Amino acid sequence: MELDNATVTDMSSLMTFAYYYANVHGYISICVCAFGIVTNFFNVTVLTRKNMRTPTNYILSWLAVSDIITMISYVPFAVHFYCFYPPGQISEEKNNLSWMTLMLVHVNLSATTHTISIWLCVALAIFRYLHIRNPSKGQATRRRRLARTKLIILSTYVASVIALIPNYMSNVLERIHDNATDQVVFVFKDTKLGSGETDPMYLINAWLYSVTAKIIPCILMSIFGALLIYNIHFKNRSRRKRLVISGASSLRLSEHSRTTKMLLTVIVLFLVTEFPQGVLVILSAVRPQFFETIYLPLGDVMDIVALINNAINFVLYCTMSAQFRRTFLKLYCRFPSKNTASSTTYAAYDKQDSNSPNSPHS
Repeated sequence: MELDNATVTDMSSLMTFAYYYANVHGYISICVCAFGIVTNFFNVTVLTRKNMRTPTNYILSWLAVSDIITMISYVPFAVHFYCFYPPGQISEEKNNLSWMTLMLVHVNLSATTHTISIWLCVALAIFRYLHIRNPSKGQATRRRRLARTKLIILSTYVASVIALIPNYMSNVLERIHDNATDQVVFVFKDTKLGSGETDPMYLINAWLYSVTAKIIPCILMSIFGALLIYNIHFKNRSRRKRLVISGASSLRLSEHSRTTKMLLTVIVLFLVTEFPQGVLVILSAVRPQFFETIYLPLGDVMDIVALINNAINFVLYCTMSAQFRRTFLKLYCRFPSKNTASSTTYAAYDKQDSNSPNSPHS
């Protein structure tokens, strides 16, 4: 079954756009995933280096792990359902039990990793705010914060899986037999969102998912993001006025501000990506036909925006963090017999930064 040109002409502008974009979505998403998997691997290897081990970087490294899982899962899904077969087609070869089971796993896994990522971003905003308010002093304090960070990361992964159990139960495959063609295909069971016939379990799940995995974390990120902005524009300004800043102190303070701005950029990208999805899910649950006419046509667009968000962090880190750039260059861009003295200087600077209470990556 596939849409013909006459059918496409009769559709709304949004659905027409969705139909034509779906033809290239698979190829675009595979390119984004390939880039994102490689760059997030760089993120993990750089952020877990000894001189980079701080609460913020632990969160960022496990955020990268979550993003890698998302994109690895998306690649076979995009190849089969967008590249090998036309997106609008339903056929026995495309929608057999094996591939639809893989799609079911992908849908559940993506929901889980997105939930993990957004709550890790909340933790990132909170940790950065607490660090600015009360910088860690002494090795014992830093060790306690690192241990607390590891516990929060583990709790986020486990709690996200548990919280999405109703979502897993709502995604069900059903078998359809077409008597005319004698074909057997498998599709997702219609939840009938936005209609008076919606099963209460599906309705409750839609609300729980949108509120706990989208709306609440976005609100928390907005609050702590605003507090971070306040600290950047007011506290740093007053600190510069109070202190006679030496060259080294000025450099550390500047890097400190750049790191906070980098984390704010990560937060804003999550807000732009995730908050609209939460609103759309709620509207799908309360407005008739909204799910079919608005949410589904925007599905591929929301997917590619989320994938770009997963893949872009490496660019942000390289652009806005000098310490990340130095560590990455030493790991992957070594040039023997050249600038040995400079490398020694970088190592000394990194050590100084990591031991400083105002370390830009604490």
